[in-house]
Amino acid sequence: MNITFEELRRIKHALPSGSVAKIAQELNIDEQTVRNYFGAHQYKDGQVVEFHLEPGPNGGIVHIEDPTILNRALEILGEPSLN
Repeated sequence: MNITFEELRRIKHALPSGSVAKIAQELNIDEQTVRNYFGAHQYKDGQVVEFHLEPGPNGGIVHIEDPTILNRALEILGEPSLN
């Protein structure tokens, strides 16, 4: 799945206070992992596993392998999930 970096950041900044902790708890992952996800860095066991940013308008295009965190954030915002 591809999304602009600008849109990824918009979603993060639109989340209500405490949402990062809520997502982390629901998915049984570290809060920093959720924060890093919205910075276009995806980690597993402390290592970057996916980071693909193509230069372009709106901050470039971010390729996301696993949209689980993103889709949970969109649910919190009441927006449709992305596939």
